[in-house]
Amino acid sequence: MGFADQRFNVNLSILFTELPLLERPAAAAAAGFTAVELWWPWVDSPTPEQSRLDALRKAIEDAGVLLAGLNFYAGQLPGPDRGALSVPGEESKKFRANVDVAADFAQSLGCKALNALYGNRVDGVDPAAQDALALQNLALAARAAERVGAVLLIEALNRPESPLYPLVSAPSAVGIVDKVNATTGLGNTKFLMDLYHLSMNGEDLPSVIERYASRTGHVQIADNPGRGAPGTGSLPLEDLLDQLAKAGYEGWVGLEYKPGDTPSAAAFDWLPAHARAAR
Repeated sequence: MGFADQRFNVNLSILFTELPLLERPAAAAAAGFTAVELWWPWVDSPTPEQSRLDALRKAIEDAGVLLAGLNFYAGQLPGPDRGALSVPGEESKKFRANVDVAADFAQSLGCKALNALYGNRVDGVDPAAQDALALQNLALAARAAERVGAVLLIEALNRPESPLYPLVSAPSAVGIVDKVNATTGLGNTKFLMDLYHLSMNGEDLPSVIERYASRTGHVQIADNPGRGAPGTGSLPLEDLLDQLAKAGYEGWVGLEYKPGDTPSAAAFDWLPAHARAAR
């Protein structure tokens, strides 16, 4: 087995960002990929004008790529925010306003995975109150995902880079998965296994895969240290993906790494060209 046996997609919110948003899907296609994913592209608006949604949809359709994953609104990302759904006040209101907009956009492009970032802890707010708000909003998101035939993803980030984010281990994220599924009864909430974030937390990645591969709805990778392409750090990513495949994971692997000093199109030399197209 090896990298050639995986189904890879490119995250257009971290790769090809030297290009305008509407040019990125075609650039990914020109690099040989047939699928892409995105963080919520409009950090200024959870409910953008229909013309902006239509333009992005057309760019993806014209490029001939599949939208394999989409984040719900998560505030300023990249930036200081790490989600909005547990943040009281305007941010959680924006998240709720975005839920159906994002779900409908995903459905229009056949996207089957919607990622909901939990949000940072807020000074002066009881963490229990934030968790209660988060569960309400995640249940809303899970129901919207179910309506459009998608899964809801819950992701662990890493403590060094996101010290205010409460989900900084695989067990903490999977615990939220369980709570959402118990609340909704839908069973469509799954773990997003980001091997870079988990490695930054010092977790035993083979053990995480063994325990949670069956609970995983999406995988993302970057090497560590540096969050660069596979081979730029020390993570045995090929071996880890092999283990995931042997454990039965057949979903997408999102490339969510920084291209470094080279143009994004030159950041895929590690991956054979024939392995970039979904099979």
